[in-house]
Parts: sequence; structure tokens; C-alpha cells
Amino acid sequence: MTSLVRRLCVIATGGALLALSACVAPVGPVEVTRFHVGATQPLTRGTIRVEPAEGQPDSIELGTFSAAVAQELAKAGYREPLPGQTGASQIALVRLDRSTYRPTRNGSPVSVGVGGSTGSYGSGLGVGLGIDLSGPPPEQVQTRLAVTIIDAQTRKHVWEGRAAFAVRADSPLAQTSLGAAKMAEALFKDFPGESGETILVK
Repeated sequence: MTSLVRRLCVIATGGALLALSACVAPVGPVEVTRFHVGATQPLTRGTIRVEPAEGQPDSIELGTFSAAVAQELAKAGYREPLPGQTGASQIALVRLDRSTYRPTRNGSPVSVGVGGSTGSYGSGLGVGLGIDLSGPPPEQVQTRLAVTIIDAQTRKHVWEGRAAFAVRADSPLAQTSLGAAKMAEALFKDFPGESGETILVK
């Protein structure tokens, strides 16, 4: 783990990330896809080091997601190298992409309706004008998290997982700490998962 991730892990002691993941908030599911070599050879756990993927800036935001990934890896049976060990048998490369966008509404905000009526006292024709005053759709935050586990010696990929999650910008889970815990938990649910299958984790 990088020094940044270690600092964040210290800050998150006492199970803070677990507590955050248990917060109740109205959210949609996380879309998760995993690939691994488990069908041809067993996945070994052993020691693992978490670090940014190539070209990924080592930011505080990435550090928060990396700390959440490290916690889920520990629950899956991996462990950090002991003090004094020069390396780990495997490396977890973390890639993060977060973007903000505003969905567009389909159709015109103005609608026109024509209605007619007949009766004993004549007929009438009315035109109704309807205007959508609900305003533009709320801003959304989309997060994509990818983790690739490689063999430290051969650099061979043994497991890869991708998770995608979108929430309203004003949702509690748009916050990095809450979103990181939820996405990492979803990504490693029933690890290693069914290779090639895409699931929705609520």
C-alpha cells in the first residue's frame, strides 16, 4: 500500500468504513463485472499490495477508494506484507474515474391539449396549455472503479473487477468516503465472483 493509503487507513480505524457502508440512503444498484482465472487454476490469497494503476494520479480521493479496496481484500483473505518484507506476492492496481453530468429530458417542456364536448345545450371546444415547471433533471455523479490483481513476479492478471455507480449529486453517497465503501463492498461481494458475469448489487 502507498503511504497515502496507509495514512487513510489510520484515519479510518475503528471500523469507520464499515460504519459508513451501513448508512441508510436511497440509492440505485452498483453494476459489477468480474473476470478471473479461477476456472483454470485456483486463486491464491497470500500477501498483496494496493497501489494506483499506471497513469492514475495518486490523489486523496483515490487513496480513499484504495483504503476501501484494501479493507475488502483483507475480508477476502488477503494480507499486507509484514514489516521488513521486501514485497508482496500480488499487487492490486486501482483505477478510479468520477464525473458529474446533468441528464436531459426527452421532449418539449410545453404540451398542448385539445378537448371537445357536446351536450343538450350545444358544443364546446377547449385548448389546454401545459407547461412543465419541474426544471431540469438533477445533477448526477457517476463513479467507475476498476481493480486488477496481478502476480508480482510474472505480472500476469489473475483477477479483474469493474464497478459503476451513479447517484444524484445531493445524495450522501456522492461523498467520496461513503461511495468508496459501497463500491468496494459491491465489487468484492462473493469474491472472486462468476467470471464474465455482470450483476447488480443493491
